[in-house]
Amino acid sequence: MNLVIVESPAKAKTINKYLGSGFEVLASYGHIRDLPSKDGSVKPDEDFAMEWEVDARASTRMTEIAAAAKRADRVILATDPDREGEAISWHVLEVLNKKKAIKDTPVERVTFNAITKSAVLEAMANPRQIDMELVEAYLARRALDYLVGFTLSPVLWRKLPGARSAGRVQSVALRIVVDRELEIERFRPQEYWSIEADLAADSPPFTTRLVKHAGKRIQRLDIKDEATANAARDAIQTGDFTIRSIEKKPVRRFPSPPFTTSTLQQEASRKLGFDAQRTMRAAQKLYEGVDETGGLITYMRTDGVQTTPEGIAQAREVIGETFGPAFVPAEARYYKTKAKNAQEAHEAIRPTNIARRPDSLRLESDLQRLYELIWKRMVASQMEAARLDRTTVEVETPDGQTGLRATGQVVTFDGFLAVYEEGRDEKQKGAESEEDDDTARLPTLKEGAKAKVEAIRTDQHFTEPPPRYSEATLVKKLEELGIGRPSTYASILTTLRDREYVRMDKNRFIPEDNGRLVTAFLEQFFGRWVEYDFTAALENQLDEVSAGDMDWKALLREFWSKLKPATAAVLERQGVIDELDTAIGPFLFPEKADGSDARLCPLCKTGHLHLKASFKMKSSFIGCSNYPECRYTRGFGAGENAGDEAGGDRELGIDEATGLPVALKIGRFGPYVETANPGEEKPKRSSLPKGWSPATLTLEQAVRLLALPRPVGDHPEDGKPITAGLGRYGPFILHAGTYANVADIDEVFDIGLNRAVVLLAEKRAGKFAGRGAAVAPLKDLGAHPESGEPVHVMAGRFGPYVKSGKINATLPKGTAPEDMTMEIAVPLLAARALVAPKAKKAPAKKAAPKTAAAKKPAAAKKPAAKKPAAKKTKTVA
Repeated sequence: MNLVIVESPAKAKTINKYLGSGFEVLASYGHIRDLPSKDGSVKPDEDFAMEWEVDARASTRMTEIAAAAKRADRVILATDPDREGEAISWHVLEVLNKKKAIKDTPVERVTFNAITKSAVLEAMANPRQIDMELVEAYLARRALDYLVGFTLSPVLWRKLPGARSAGRVQSVALRIVVDRELEIERFRPQEYWSIEADLAADSPPFTTRLVKHAGKRIQRLDIKDEATANAARDAIQTGDFTIRSIEKKPVRRFPSPPFTTSTLQQEASRKLGFDAQRTMRAAQKLYEGVDETGGLITYMRTDGVQTTPEGIAQAREVIGETFGPAFVPAEARYYKTKAKNAQEAHEAIRPTNIARRPDSLRLESDLQRLYELIWKRMVASQMEAARLDRTTVEVETPDGQTGLRATGQVVTFDGFLAVYEEGRDEKQKGAESEEDDDTARLPTLKEGAKAKVEAIRTDQHFTEPPPRYSEATLVKKLEELGIGRPSTYASILTTLRDREYVRMDKNRFIPEDNGRLVTAFLEQFFGRWVEYDFTAALENQLDEVSAGDMDWKALLREFWSKLKPATAAVLERQGVIDELDTAIGPFLFPEKADGSDARLCPLCKTGHLHLKASFKMKSSFIGCSNYPECRYTRGFGAGENAGDEAGGDRELGIDEATGLPVALKIGRFGPYVETANPGEEKPKRSSLPKGWSPATLTLEQAVRLLALPRPVGDHPEDGKPITAGLGRYGPFILHAGTYANVADIDEVFDIGLNRAVVLLAEKRAGKFAGRGAAVAPLKDLGAHPESGEPVHVMAGRFGPYVKSGKINATLPKGTAPEDMTMEIAVPLLAARALVAPKAKKAPAKKAAPKTAAAKKPAAAKKPAAKKPAAKKTKTVA
């Protein structure tokens, strides 16, 4: 018997079907052991010996695997074909050896880039031994991450209250986010004006833009004020224009290569709205296979863009069959990666069978959408280039003092655009290139023709700061810098959020105060270890280890020889907070336009602001030197409101509705707002919800918070009130003892009765369905005009439906429950009644003794209804 060991049960199930009865396939369920989360698991003084601990859940599985190994004739390690996969095989073999489960039994290693029958059988026919150079690269990376985490983190805990942890790549990724925020805060908008004119030259009007004024070439930001714009407008208005030249230039656009791990994460973020973890979970399932067809895509952790000749040939065949010979280029396309540190150990991510079109599959939503994205990208990568005609029309006055330009382009052959076009990251407004990306169609024009001005538009604009990073753009930045590996990006971004160093707003990373302070601390005292180039160089060294060109322990010795003394020096240093206060003072207290003291306390007007630390509250903040007489505090933002009275214990103003003062205060458990009524024993208070900053809190926001809980309305079923409020676990709505979560605090202030009824019904359906409890309807339509039965709109497992008696009819797609009327419901119910199976005639009821069995409901209980997943907008390439 041959024992095959893989990571996951899904992979085991698929491979077992390919190998037959002579094989037993067992799963390790991923990594079976790791370094214990305690100091001393890596021992630099013992030549970096590492202490491993078998996971409690893996212990039972390894006992089963060991028992199978003892009776096996051959043990085959078939984990994933990357460093992590090689490491899992090594760990499994180490544990089996300790359990003495392998004596003379041969042990072999096989890898395959796709879980298909041909790939698996070919791998089994070509086994090898464990690649110890890959394992050593894994060990070096794991030791480095451990040493940084367990060396720097305790320094943070002791010197910087509120800090959670530091990580070798995590801290650098955080620095990227913080650096972008600093760019945004330092940014000063620049005014500029655009001038457009609609012209006609014996033709329909076409749009032009100013490119020359007073004989000088004009670029996008050159017209900086209204006076210059008006002068340019007047010059156009009085100008005598002639079409000087018409240039038609054929342009070709080429497709992007197939996906790597990082480009897949970027595109799934742009087009599907998936975060990196969601993308990788779906990709893992597609790789392992979801039915008897086996794996649907090749291995999804790769930075290679090349494709096997078989894959290319299959793609070209599908293109010819689907789109015709004109869409198949004369020669196949071969790609090479441009990313730093690329190993290109595996081919790009593609369907294992490109002939398996997305519309032929029936997968769960995330898998279906991701497979379609991968399929389109792969097919497009082998298609003919798109051909366009780009036309540029130059219009000038006879003296050459004023010039206008019109651009347009026409797609003459779709090529790969018939299938797919790569998404784009947003650009900084006002900083675009001079090349217009204008897809407008131009009318037929002739050189030398006179052009008449039909209309002129002058518009004022302001440049905008660079956008904050999204998951897609941050992953792209990490890849460009050569920091981290594609397989680690998802966990890095998750760690930043879990540590609350960043928060997400409209899918953008915004650094929290603690994240900014940790970054400032590390840059001040451990600058070398958060430098982009240093971290990228370390990745190169790890690649040298995997290639056998560098000793892994020599790498660790060099790294530790610098980190250990630097850590010891910071631990001995006193007044770290004061040093930070001085080092980042220009950021914390930017110069004021009037030249006044930027550190002067805006509340007491005599104290000065400094960086403070509270070990009791585990936080750091800006506070006044006159504490406790002055309790002014604020966060670390360096925007316009950072230095004013926008934070700390302060009066916000008077509530117009009550005439009472409203104050912001900092309490033991964080910031809160308060209003005191002289006739009440206790003042009314409300904590600030997550994401609200004391530094920017307004009176209007405070009054809305203090008004919670607010009445939403009476439930249409029982007339009992529904209220919306903010509780310990976040925003909610409440009805008759049932709490339902609300997506965010803003919805608490705006939620209407219909939406609240839907949320409550979904909550009750999820909680009580199958337990015999009645579910409140979403809407009561009244009595059926024919049967007299009540007609209700209900929340169901597969979406809302209308119910009358025993007839249920699904709502038409796109119909909201609150929009349902009796006029719409009656035809739906009638149509459903025609196809509903006829119920058998029930026998006459007889009196039955009251036994335990008789008390049980006759109908089988329905499974609990799940809350419908939120719909995402789908972008079709």
